[in-house]
Amino acid sequence: MNKYGSMAMDHWQRWLPTRFRLIEDPEAFFATLGEEIDDKVTILMDEFAGEGSETEGFLERVGRLGMARFRAEEIVLREMALLEPEDAMKDPEDLEEHGASVMEAEDFED
Repeated sequence: MNKYGSMAMDHWQRWLPTRFRLIEDPEAFFATLGEEIDDKVTILMDEFAGEGSETEGFLERVGRLGMARFRAEEIVLREMALLEPEDAMKDPEDLEEHGASVMEAEDFED
């Protein structure tokens, strides 16, 4: 399982326990999901990165590619892995009871 699959599995176990319990083989499910996420991140990253200029230096290229990966991961992870918490976990008081800060709760709200 790659890093995306592991990240999704951890998130679902904590924030989507009902949905997680419905998965017959979590290892296989999240391994597959992780590969799908990786593929989509790569495709989106290539779109965001575009072509570098002939005058682009090494550090500029690294920055452009790094920012493209960051943007792609942010979009794809939100869509496929880091889904909204189950309704019971959306209340900030419930989140604090389960060891999360209010700041983390706000990260999941649009």
